[in-house]
Amino acid sequence: MKYTERPTAKPGLGGRDRAEFGLRQLFRDLHRRMVNRYPHSTQARLLALFVTSVLSATPGTAHAKETLTWVLRDFPPLTIFSGPQTGQGAIDRLMPELIARMPEYNHQVMHVNRARGTQMLQDPEAFACDPTLLWTPEREKIILFSIPTYATPGNGITIERSNHGLFAPFLTEDGHLDLAALLASNTVKIGIVAERSYGPVIDKILHATAEQDGLILHYGNAAVGSMLQMERMDRFQAIISYWPEARYHAQQQGIPLTELEFFPVKGAPKYQFAHIGCSRNDRGRKAMEIINREMRVLRVTKLIGFYADWMVKKEEYLRDAQTFFDEPEN
Repeated sequence: MKYTERPTAKPGLGGRDRAEFGLRQLFRDLHRRMVNRYPHSTQARLLALFVTSVLSATPGTAHAKETLTWVLRDFPPLTIFSGPQTGQGAIDRLMPELIARMPEYNHQVMHVNRARGTQMLQDPEAFACDPTLLWTPEREKIILFSIPTYATPGNGITIERSNHGLFAPFLTEDGHLDLAALLASNTVKIGIVAERSYGPVIDKILHATAEQDGLILHYGNAAVGSMLQMERMDRFQAIISYWPEARYHAQQQGIPLTELEFFPVKGAPKYQFAHIGCSRNDRGRKAMEIINREMRVLRVTKLIGFYADWMVKKEEYLRDAQTFFDEPEN
């Protein structure tokens, strides 16, 4: 948050009095600007965070704070960068809550694609965090992971219903798709997001695929939305994604949901747990201690509800969520 106007001190005030008067004017003006832009609860959080930042920069107070960079990608329904629901994703709503509880740092948010975000987290000199990461053994070598923060329904296969016949031979009795057998058949092409992890089961199948020509990688922003358009042009016949994510993009593009089908992948879990990932260095470790402390509370009191608002079966998700964090944490 930046504020460039400098209030004018009253005549006759000494240097310290002028400074104190200036701060009072600054906070009053800031509050007045907030009234018409934010709900009351958000006003309070942002004002408290701003006050802390100003006081920490005042001469005679603590040394300048480090800047923690949060790398976010367009990843509905977690983060939404455009359209009428901009900023209303589950993680969009979480970030002010978490940032307000980390006054030790200045915070900046950077919008990136998956590849750029990974590059920043791998940089040993960077100080960055991503609040939407799946854990993998490969990532843990270069990224520091938090405790589990939320659970998302597992990734699966989204197709156009008109292509159902291509996939029917690979469906199990309970409606799961045998992805390994489908890829081995070399009968369809599938779109995937470059450098995204889809969870250990799907990742293992993709890495073991001998016929890589059947996998079409997308590197750009809003990858799933773009791939839905390419699927409708028959560039490929399926995409791998989360169903809430594909569903969101379809609605934004005016694609009737009745024209799409989603299949969970055989052997993959119903839910996958996501984490906050930070730079694996001393600054990242120090920040992670605070993140873990605060997320033990926020994941239950805030984030479960934020994410449930996007679920097709909201009540089922909330029931399942009662046991999400019962197991001992690694």
